[in-house]
Amino acid sequence: MKKFLLVIVFLITNYSYLYSEPNVNPIIEGNVDAKIHLIIYESLTCSHCASFHEKVYPDLKKDFIEKGLVKIEFRNFPLDMAALNASKIAHCRNDGNSKILHLLFKNQKNWLKGSTIEELNSNLKKIVDSNNLGLNFENCIKNKNVEDHILEDRVEGVKKFKIEATPTLIINNKKFDKPLNYKNLKKTLKKLI
Repeated sequence: MKKFLLVIVFLITNYSYLYSEPNVNPIIEGNVDAKIHLIIYESLTCSHCASFHEKVYPDLKKDFIEKGLVKIEFRNFPLDMAALNASKIAHCRNDGNSKILHLLFKNQKNWLKGSTIEELNSNLKKIVDSNNLGLNFENCIKNKNVEDHILEDRVEGVKKFKIEATPTLIINNKKFDKPLNYKNLKKTLKKLI
């Protein structure tokens, strides 16, 4: 099944290069000229990714991102259709802002309930509507340009960094291979400053 998904992703990704649609902006926080470039590959249905946003990200933001020491880029690595659709919502405005992404992770338990993609989409739509995000849910879900961007992130993660699970952190083009907690991450980042 995994190989099948990768083949489909590869075909979709290569097909998208034939057309010159506008690019989708990546979701980035921090000083674009920071010495440390941290990339996190994540899936919006991954509980460990939600845990990163709850337990690691706040201190990372306060200690490194807000001080201009780290630029963080949130990349897509959807593990299923629900994650793909949630990623489409996070990128729908195409403004590179992380607000919706953080909101979806914070409310993951509320929308990630149900046994069908229709139920999950319905729950996701409720989160979008109840938070007055000003998004047209159906248009976001059907946005082919955003979908291509998300799938390209996933394919690149596999090809370039051999990503197999989420969350996976890449720090200055090297995979972070320690247990993902703030203590380990902070120690690694301090060595790079």
